[in-house]
Amino acid sequence: MTALLALDGLAKDWFGVPAVRAVTLAIEEGTTLGLIGENGAGKSTLMNMIGGVIAPSAGAMSWRDEPYAPASAADATARGIAFIHQELNLFTNLSIAENVFIDGFPRRYGLIDRRRIAEATRVLLARLDVEHAPETIVGELTPGERQLVEIAKALHRAADLIIFDEPTTSLTPRETARLFDVIARLKAEGRTVIYISHILGDVARICDRIAVLRDGRLVDEGETRAMPVGRMIRSMIGRELSGLFPARVATPAPEVVFRAEGLSQAGVLENVCFEVRAGEILGLFGLMGSGRTELARAVFGLDPLATGSLRLADAPLEGPPEARIAAGLAFVTENRREEGLLMEAPVAENLSLVAVRDFGRGRLALIDREAHAEATERAKVELGIRAANIARQPVKALSGGNQQKVVIGKWLMRDPRLFILDEPTRGVDVGAKYEIYALADRLAAAGGGVLFISSELEELIGVCDRILVMSRGELTAGYAPPFDREKLLAAAFREEVA
Repeated sequence: MTALLALDGLAKDWFGVPAVRAVTLAIEEGTTLGLIGENGAGKSTLMNMIGGVIAPSAGAMSWRDEPYAPASAADATARGIAFIHQELNLFTNLSIAENVFIDGFPRRYGLIDRRRIAEATRVLLARLDVEHAPETIVGELTPGERQLVEIAKALHRAADLIIFDEPTTSLTPRETARLFDVIARLKAEGRTVIYISHILGDVARICDRIAVLRDGRLVDEGETRAMPVGRMIRSMIGRELSGLFPARVATPAPEVVFRAEGLSQAGVLENVCFEVRAGEILGLFGLMGSGRTELARAVFGLDPLATGSLRLADAPLEGPPEARIAAGLAFVTENRREEGLLMEAPVAENLSLVAVRDFGRGRLALIDREAHAEATERAKVELGIRAANIARQPVKALSGGNQQKVVIGKWLMRDPRLFILDEPTRGVDVGAKYEIYALADRLAAAGGGVLFISSELEELIGVCDRILVMSRGELTAGYAPPFDREKLLAAAFREEVA
């Protein structure tokens, strides 16, 4: 087969620190290549060089055997490359048609030809089995439907190479299956796909070949049938991983550390009751829209409750989030970039966000810089955060897995009694997931409780002592080991299992 895109010794350094090291790789036309690696392995940097966002420090690229050196993202688009990012590049206040033609509107008599735009968009949407009208505002669509709009944009631009970066992190199982059908259709049309994901089972399912990056180097490559998940993991992390989940240390105690009774919020929550014991990791499973995150926000005091009561360490849990933090509650939000971190601030400042007042000294409560530096450096070491200089390095420069460790670390400095983890492993690699699972167990072993919210059933089964299932704002079932996947899914869909 012909190589659509070839990379020859491609490399990128940032201020003398290598991010990508001499990668040589051929992407064959009409195939799907899975690109995997831990956070910080160099995947995004490599794709940004292909997409014309950054220039290589060394090496060269060729497109259909001709030199390819894009000076901008527009050059890559003109060549036939489309990049569908994890954070979609759509204007949610505009229509589907306006988003598809955002780079250039056809005109008639000097005015935008809206009839032509609508007709062309309708044809594109029909190819993707999208039933919405071209005039539909993008903000009204589900995450899966928005992603199909991005694909429609790529088809409109006649892209030959479409790069998907973690495309399923916000999708339901049904939307994921639909996306995979579309990718299969794109491949059948002769288009080439690069698929980046931390969900190794998905990579194995839809890709023809798999390439593995580690520390900026291409360390493994081969046809999918020769790359079982065990080999992928070994190549990604450079060592054997004895199981996907660490051995449990924590043991639930009879003591109830947190109790919720009769929590209701019109149209969101309905009579939710549960308790978390000391030393317990309690899982909360449900599909998108089940009310999981809304429950977490209500417990933390971000959203109001119509009825119900909360008790933490046998004392009423009330008031704004500040009061609940002081009482011993911690909340790791699912949206770490917008709600969990100050992306421009240094790592050390992010680590001390919750506990910064503890470092105040004297009548003016001036920060004890030495104590602050010692505490944050200790947290960095204990959490295994990969950062050179936490006092200066902005948290945005860290990989997703290390950013998540910072989010968790800022709460650890307050020694909370109940830790709410909402999708704590979303968008992180298998090695970082393992470390987060071990960290959750460590939190429970210290005598606190952990409420572990996830849409990944396998990880809940692997780390939790019990699992509650939520659907349409209600708790529909609760299970203890051994867990039955079919029953858990049936409870999420509100179906009976014989």
